[in-house]
Amino acid sequence: MMHPLLHTPYLGNGLLQQRDAIIATLKQRFKTYGYKQIQTAALEPYDLYVGNPKIGNTDDMIKVVDTSGKVLVLRPDVTIPITQQIATTQMNGGEDTRLFYIMDVFSYRFEDDQKQRTQAGVEYFNNRTPAGDAEVIALAIHILKDCGFPEFKLEIGHAGFFRALLAQANLSNEQIAPLQTYIQTKNIAEMVDYLATLPIQETVKQAMQYIPFLYGEPNEVMEKIKRHGLNGILQAELTYLVNVYNSIQAYGLTDHIVFNLGLINDMNYYSDVIFQGFVNQVGKPVVMGGRYDSLGDYFGARIPAIGFAFDVDLLLHAAKQHGLLSTLIEEEPIAIYYDVAAQKEALAIALALRERGYAVVTYSTNGDQHTASKETVHIICEADSYNLYYGKQAISFQHISELIQLLQERGS
Repeated sequence: MMHPLLHTPYLGNGLLQQRDAIIATLKQRFKTYGYKQIQTAALEPYDLYVGNPKIGNTDDMIKVVDTSGKVLVLRPDVTIPITQQIATTQMNGGEDTRLFYIMDVFSYRFEDDQKQRTQAGVEYFNNRTPAGDAEVIALAIHILKDCGFPEFKLEIGHAGFFRALLAQANLSNEQIAPLQTYIQTKNIAEMVDYLATLPIQETVKQAMQYIPFLYGEPNEVMEKIKRHGLNGILQAELTYLVNVYNSIQAYGLTDHIVFNLGLINDMNYYSDVIFQGFVNQVGKPVVMGGRYDSLGDYFGARIPAIGFAFDVDLLLHAAKQHGLLSTLIEEEPIAIYYDVAAQKEALAIALALRERGYAVVTYSTNGDQHTASKETVHIICEADSYNLYYGKQAISFQHISELIQLLQERGS
């Protein structure tokens, strides 16, 4: 019996086909960048997550107990189990491994009632380079363009910015948590009041107060940093981020990029470049990612990597908001209507079309060869004639080669 929290939502009115079409678009684009698909188990040992400071809150995980009494969790994250798998075969970094996945994750922290989301993402295990990070970001942008979104932005930040300032502040985890929330929500007033209560240097306080304002076109953000004297504090992180941005320029995709140095990701394993993508009219990021060079250390292997995950359900919602679902839905099948005398020829035509990748449905008309077709494209086969119809327009053909040519000319 399925857990009551994990029922699959009903996707009617063609939404399931449209969702599959979005996934097909993602998979095809992943493959063009050289990624191969991977799968991990839906149920994982609870011990994989307990005691790992980079994992997050285990209270959000959905736990089950097997027949032997062992505690398992439904997969709350994809990056962690994939990293564990790679760690068993690749003990040191340097190997170029590109993997993609389409998998469900489960958590009590999801805001809807499903507690289940589908993620589609990549994990690129490679040594840290601006060019490698830029390629992954370019892939994320490429996918959003493939989906047809007219307006979207990809925010790029660096997990090291906030950490570099914290290193100078010497704060406890309890003191850091409110500060992180204020920065994420851009709650300047309360952040200023809160910083006034903390025993840290005035220059560090001013730097933290200004982080939420470091958002916008990259060159403008860099000027703001220099103007406020922050470049000295964050020089290493800034230099790397600029190098990544310069590499993205080679792809001609910088129109979609903004810097957000107040970007703080909830996943604690990110170490360097982090990013998230927003589609116009959708308030949540449809894709989130970043570099996580030290996650493999937990599994005894040094395997630096970068990756991202698209929220497929949110991507479907965004496509619906922008009226893109009609362009994402799979084409209707070609219907073949035939009378008894033409059955052999009609079914041979259907087989030939299917072998060429066409979707085909067949109907015996029992003598009523003019049965109305709901399909725009259909074929009527009679004893001595074969006609291809586009709506009410009929085009006669004699051989399958003629039919294929007609379909190709019409783009069907």
